[in-house]
Amino acid sequence: MSVRVRFAPSPTGPLHIGGLRTALYNYLFAKKHKGEFVLRIEDTDRKRYVEGAEKYIADALSWLGITPDESPISNGTVGPYRQSDRKNLYVSNIDVLLRSKKAYIAFDSSDELAALRNAAEAEGETFIYNWKNRGKLKNSISLSEEETQRLLAKGAPYVLRFKSFSEGQNSTLKLNDEVRGTVTVDISLLDDKILVKQDGMPTYHLANVVDDHLMKITHVIRGEEWLPSMALHVLLYGAFGWETPTFAHVPLILKPSGKGKLSKRDGDKFGFPVFPLEWDKQTRGFREAGYLPESLINYLALLGWSPGGEKELFSIDELIGAFSLKDITKSGGRFDPERCKWFNQQYLHKANPMTLVALLENDLKENGVDKNEVDCKRVVDLIQNRLTLLTDMWEEAKIFFVSPKEYDEKAVRKQWKPDTNKILTAVAEIIANTSNVSAEGLSTLIKSWANEKNIGLGRIMAPLRIALVGSLRGPDVFEICSTIGVRNCILRINAAINYNNR
Repeated sequence: MSVRVRFAPSPTGPLHIGGLRTALYNYLFAKKHKGEFVLRIEDTDRKRYVEGAEKYIADALSWLGITPDESPISNGTVGPYRQSDRKNLYVSNIDVLLRSKKAYIAFDSSDELAALRNAAEAEGETFIYNWKNRGKLKNSISLSEEETQRLLAKGAPYVLRFKSFSEGQNSTLKLNDEVRGTVTVDISLLDDKILVKQDGMPTYHLANVVDDHLMKITHVIRGEEWLPSMALHVLLYGAFGWETPTFAHVPLILKPSGKGKLSKRDGDKFGFPVFPLEWDKQTRGFREAGYLPESLINYLALLGWSPGGEKELFSIDELIGAFSLKDITKSGGRFDPERCKWFNQQYLHKANPMTLVALLENDLKENGVDKNEVDCKRVVDLIQNRLTLLTDMWEEAKIFFVSPKEYDEKAVRKQWKPDTNKILTAVAEIIANTSNVSAEGLSTLIKSWANEKNIGLGRIMAPLRIALVGSLRGPDVFEICSTIGVRNCILRINAAINYNNR
């Protein structure tokens, strides 16, 4: 059977990177086995539905290149791919469970159930709707067929519940999980979960199992928060008489401290993103923070999975080739913002320079700055290895396009000596009168002049850098001179001299 996996998020807000990693693992597994990766939108909980969330999910996957083979916008043969469009499929399948007595109609009101819970709590117990008490509650098991039909005929509100366990059954259920191995569950402790709500919409549990079966999903790869639901889902597959898919529950992504699940609050507190894309003006995503999609994919893949060995940088094709469910770790992966930045730095340093040139030219437009005859490709060559995030680009590049408007006062006080203006005037004349304006040519000329005049290079280089960029930062000073050109060099040197003549 061909491998088919699905990523099934709920459109209740922005996609957390934990969900993003789950999507990635599904994608890698599908491509490793030449299978299909399905995107299904689980939107049966209409109260929590958020406008724009579905598009956000699609845009996030698109940015990362995790393209579904089938989705609401790329239909296959087992759609629709939104649960809200599949209600008729759930109705027809729940009838199968009702006829086989694996599900039943429950008329208990919310007030009645609340009273039972309160009474149990008063006795120090927990109320569970299951095999121990279902025969005494208001449902089609305890009521006669006539009373059940009478309540239905008069429109009494009801839900449909799953009969998870009955007295006399074997209560021990052994489950196999590709990540955690054998999991043993005492199903006599399970409650009779609601499968269909009073509004006629299926709950997550029913819709999930029906959809996975009808969409021919072979492997369910999802977050460990769904591990407690695994027993119920396996029981539902058995009740329907369907083949059970292979399950794999991946670990949580943990806070930087390693204690607890990573949350938006952690990102807000420590200043790093936890969503792939910007959600609102207050919620910046990895894309807006300057991360490359391939670096985020690489980092997330290794945050809970290890192929062994010391190799850290993997292309998407290499990840696909190496990926295995057996190599997913049981313990949560601690999110390390600095480590994530390091991955991005490595990818930026080996990125196609022309891609960065295009981004730099866009920065120039956005900032309303003219090139002033400066070669953007040359600027990228000088700054590429200084970048950690794409958002560093303008900060590193603008010194080549924008003359300093102010100067680092601390640096000026330390480096500007009584004869500095005279020295820089001479340096400007050398630059103006040479035909060799390469970095190497300027370096040779100025160093030769300094040696001839018995002037230490420190008295030249630091003030020259301050004159050109306003501080002591930036690439090689002669590369800056050569890149911005003779005219800009002289203008900046003269401006600095005038500034320090005040």
